[in-house]
Amino acid sequence: MSGTCVRRWQEWSGSGLQHLVLREEPEKTVAEAVVLTTADAIFAAHYRIECDRSWRVRRAEATVLGDDRRVLLESDGLGRWRDGAGRSLPDLDGAFDVDLPITPFTNTLPIRRLGLTAGQSADLKVVYVLLPAFEITTDPQRYVCLETGRRFRYESLDSDFVRELEVDADGLVIDYPGLFKRVYGA
Repeated sequence: MSGTCVRRWQEWSGSGLQHLVLREEPEKTVAEAVVLTTADAIFAAHYRIECDRSWRVRRAEATVLGDDRRVLLESDGLGRWRDGAGRSLPDLDGAFDVDLPITPFTNTLPIRRLGLTAGQSADLKVVYVLLPAFEITTDPQRYVCLETGRRFRYESLDSDFVRELEVDADGLVIDYPGLFKRVYGA
């Protein structure tokens, strides 16, 4: 991918919707989206994630409409994090990716960063941001490449949650069974 692309996903139930604009620039990639969700709670959110050229998250912001709170996290790209005031967040050390469970986009982050080929897998720790509660923790996950550039198995390592994800050539989810399906964007 180069330039700008737009994708939309609908919640599996058909109720919620999200609109993502992804810009790949020479020195960084920026994802920005609005999410209208009805899955566990009804709310609207906005997020913006900036990655370096290697798809390492460098900055993540998230807000919920009608709530003055905001998540702002910054990473050095080497697994160390700070909050918006510059305070170190050692509990997040070792995480390279961010997971916002309200969107399938954040699955693209490890898929693109790791570049796994068929049969390869990786265990990782991600920064897990739960909205609208604004809870920030870490989560152990595994990605297994089933078909290079097309299919991955996502596994939560602290629960029995497993899904097979179909992705496009840009690593963006097409189908996330039970949660999201893409409704716009080639």
